[in-house]
Amino acid sequence: MIKTYEDIEFFSDGILLRGRFYSGLGSSLLPSIIMAHGTSATITMGINHYAKKFQEKGFNVLLYDHEGIGLSDGKPQLMNPWTQGRGYKNAYNYLKNKNYLHNNKFLLWGESFSGMLVLVVGALIKNVSGIISVTPSCGAEQIKFKNKLEDFNKLKDIFFNGKLDAYSNEVIGPIAVVSNNQEKPSLLVPKEAYDWFMALGKSKNSKWKNIITRVVPRTEVPFTPQLTASFINSPTLIITGKNDEIIQANLKVQKEVYKDIPSEKKLIEINGGHFGCLYPESSCFQENINFQ
Repeated sequence: MIKTYEDIEFFSDGILLRGRFYSGLGSSLLPSIIMAHGTSATITMGINHYAKKFQEKGFNVLLYDHEGIGLSDGKPQLMNPWTQGRGYKNAYNYLKNKNYLHNNKFLLWGESFSGMLVLVVGALIKNVSGIISVTPSCGAEQIKFKNKLEDFNKLKDIFFNGKLDAYSNEVIGPIAVVSNNQEKPSLLVPKEAYDWFMALGKSKNSKWKNIITRVVPRTEVPFTPQLTASFINSPTLIITGKNDEIIQANLKVQKEVYKDIPSEKKLIEINGGHFGCLYPESSCFQENINFQ
């Protein structure tokens, strides 16, 4: 098989993150998409097929593993929304300064937990050209804010300047990501989650591990698109699954987040649940990529 990408690495807050750079096919001045996977998943678990499709359509793509996951350095199998969000920021900065021809248009792409991340980070980084958020984990229920502008500014300050180590943490795990027997609990409960991770995570060279620790710093404001959506200025596409099985991907909350976005936007419901569009070359995958 011909290799259609180059291996890359960049620093995010002193930690080396690794992934792939796909040079878009077509003219020399191309838009670029920054992509990362959701909870614990790695770059070879279906998301690389999206990257190839975008490459064929004339996009440069930076696809990378989150800190501590897959190819990347960091505390192994630990996920922190603030840290992963900063990963997107630093991937963006790396691409802007990378020695290749681009047209200075950069889009953020995420799915599931990362779909949530891009709806936060996309409101914080200036001049993001677009956001694609697939089945985002916007929360199990609505959060009420007394003063969104004030809270948004607090979130922004923590994101760019805050010392995350200064906060105490809410910690879940170490715990299995998925399990087919909930007598042994897992972070993601639905059978559909187990089936997908077993199908894609067990593939050759995936580097996926069925263990995760979820860390959420007890910051003054939560890291959530329920707060940041009102401050998104970029064109935004949100794709939801009609029968999403993941509690944190509550369809009502997703639609409230979408409603709050003031910029150009589009909401599309695709057939299936949370994982259908992540099976490469499935009809749901094809439906999803066509919309995007």
